[in-house]
Amino acid sequence: MSTPQPIQTAPRRYQLFIDGQFVDAESGETFKSPNPATGETFAEVAEADKADVDKAVAAARKAMTGKWSKMSARDRGRLLYKLSQLIEQRAAELAELETSDNGKPIRESTYIDLPGVVENFEYFAGWATKIEGETIPVPGQMFNYTLREPVGVCGQIIPWNFPLLMAAWKLAPALAAGNTVVLKPAEQTPVTSLELAKLIQEAGFPEGVVNIIPGYGETAGAALASHPGIDKIAFTGSTEVGKLIAKAAAENLTKVSLELGGKAPNVIFADADLDQAVNGAMMGIFFNQGQVCCAGSRLFVEEKVKEEFLGRFKEKAEKIKVGDPMDKSTLMGPQVSEEQLNKIKSYVGVAREEGATIFAGGEQPKLEGALQNGYFFQPTIFSEVNNRMRVAQEEIFGPVSSVITFDNDDDLIRQANETMYGLSAGIWTRDITRAHRFARAVKAGVVWINTYNMFNAASPFGGYKQSGYGREMGKHALELYTQVKSVWVDLSGKPIGWFGQ
Repeated sequence: MSTPQPIQTAPRRYQLFIDGQFVDAESGETFKSPNPATGETFAEVAEADKADVDKAVAAARKAMTGKWSKMSARDRGRLLYKLSQLIEQRAAELAELETSDNGKPIRESTYIDLPGVVENFEYFAGWATKIEGETIPVPGQMFNYTLREPVGVCGQIIPWNFPLLMAAWKLAPALAAGNTVVLKPAEQTPVTSLELAKLIQEAGFPEGVVNIIPGYGETAGAALASHPGIDKIAFTGSTEVGKLIAKAAAENLTKVSLELGGKAPNVIFADADLDQAVNGAMMGIFFNQGQVCCAGSRLFVEEKVKEEFLGRFKEKAEKIKVGDPMDKSTLMGPQVSEEQLNKIKSYVGVAREEGATIFAGGEQPKLEGALQNGYFFQPTIFSEVNNRMRVAQEEIFGPVSSVITFDNDDDLIRQANETMYGLSAGIWTRDITRAHRFARAVKAGVVWINTYNMFNAASPFGGYKQSGYGREMGKHALELYTQVKSVWVDLSGKPIGWFGQ
């Protein structure tokens, strides 16, 4: 049986979504979004710039003081739940669009991304009626209470590795809390965010509550981050860009939350179930072609099991099917773009120069037909890696695993924490005391024990150090999108202080 090949059709066409309507960019400019599996144009999309950002922010501000602010929390929750149902009804179509625009295997889009999108909108639909203030027992004849209110107009800049899922992570809590949003999807993957806009329309959200403006980071993204009409900016992406956004937002003292890069330690102890650990290492670095901020890209293996583990790891890595992402048997599709592919190639060259050994992969696979122009790269394993090498310290964002050995727990903790990042970590061991000790000692916002890449809408996600600040998902995400007002009431009826005498 022949392998299915992507079928190229005429490019899809998309406009901006501003104030409840699909409109062309003010400049009339468009940009092309290629299918990473073939390099051919998948969509032609209106290109937002500063003028469009201004329009979108004005629409969001108008909605914030209009219908949306007068809507009850219950009705906000009902809209979010209706949106989750509409997404679920179109899940198969949205998964195919995600795969065509991003390149991830259809099995991941179908069974991981889309269920996660639905789950997040469902979860935060329930929170809309549960955002509450508190009363505080202050001294004297005073009544003190707090109100938890929406921040206001939120700018949200999402990445290309999980386009629709990251939109859900940011939109759902912001809307549940009563904010309005201007969302900029990554220029590499704008399609599913704009399809989501259609469902937002269909669900019945008031005009201007959600505005979606695809465009480039240097223009639309920069204009959004520095806009004086934005009350809060949320960004997921590289640490380098996150710093630029924080600087731009600082001019207006705009609230900022950042979910940035990572270089996670994924630790294999000698007492681990090695079959389970090998599968965990695979999931940690080859899932989504390694384009995951919390990828277990630094694989720490206890010296005494190094040879056995590496043998098993290589054997499984070389059996991974790399190819047409629309084929349900494919485990790895293409990287998202030619730029990303070239970045990975460059780091492979750097690793060689630094003295690391290519143990598996290290080059592009040879594919046929339309796929030969796609942005594919083999699952790659480097052994003999020193933790100070660039390949062990810099985020590659590709299917490249750097294997580092350690001798004891103290040596491990020292090396694991020797990085500017602190997003996630994993550990594989049967020793529960050691596992919990590691979870406390490692400087990371998420720690997985005998599992990897587990997420849930109710569980917070975010990083330490230069992996950013703020937490997404769970009740902690609501802290990013609400602010607290303290209200004092004098119950005594008497003059207060010196001036009443």
